Amino acid sequence: MFVADKWGDFSLLYAGEGENLKSGEKSFCSVQTRRRFGAKVRRGESENWPIPHALYHRSESGGGFWEKKKPYPHKWKISYPSVGGELKFWIEPTGFKHTGLFPEQAVNWDFCAEKIIRKRKKDQEVRILNLFAYTGGATLACAAADATEVVHVDASKGMIARAKENVEISGLQEKYIRFIAEDCNRFVEREIRRGRKYHGIIMDPPAYGRGPSGELWKLEDALYPLVVKCAELLAEDAIFFLLNSYTTGLSPLVLDSILRLGIGSKMGGAVTADELGLYAKEMGITLPCGAVGRWMKKEEE
Repeated sequence: MFVADKWGDFSLLYAGEGENLKSGEKSFCSVQTRRRFGAKVRRGESENWPIPHALYHRSESGGGFWEKKKPYPHKWKISYPSVGGELKFWIEPTGFKHTGLFPEQAVNWDFCAEKIIRKRKKDQEVRILNLFAYTGGATLACAAADATEVVHVDASKGMIARAKENVEISGLQEKYIRFIAEDCNRFVEREIRRGRKYHGIIMDPPAYGRGPSGELWKLEDALYPLVVKCAELLAEDAIFFLLNSYTTGLSPLVLDSILRLGIGSKMGGAVTADELGLYAKEMGITLPCGAVGRWMKKEEE
């Protein structure tokens, strides 16, 4: 399991009964949020957990709301000590449970940054494509690692606006980052026609979604065909392809197979896949937070 354990401004305190209690610290103030998160880890004593600042209630009709238990700011900053430099993010609880960041992804940010730094030390260009890029965690990490170009693609204009804010507070405005509000599948097809090539591709797709023009995305049906298309965008000297999944049906073994068939069969290289996790320090357990598959050139292992 890849465990994101370098955080200073964030920690997972408790996990159990399908819920977790998270704490973002050292920014404007300490803020604790509690929400349901995936499968039940263990049945326990959640009634003895400390009262959070915000408790998320899910609606039967979709979405939900945060109940304010104690005062906390509308939004606040946290930072992460990435391999390429300190990254900063705005945190803001939303009606769809999200807070603007998936902290377990920090292990993937460092993976990408390390590969970029290694290639840049050879004075080589590194162009990165970040698909389903959300609020830009991976985008910031790649830019801070001195990627030549980062292309950030997301169907949500609101998420792109937040990503731009994160770029600004991280002091990365001078880095070459292109923000594209578009359906990722459509964007990839256009890049293929243009003959564009990338040295690293990151995919963090949702289970379901719609593009700006109502395009329907269903992960199980669309993922493998999109990975195959993305293989056409990899440069001969590409260094990585990273594929995330939060869907329980797509295990690390499935992601491994997708990358071996979709990327490795064309590019060679090596594939590894495993679960992502966050350590719940008050309970001594690790909360599973999805899976990741990583393709790398053999010399980058």
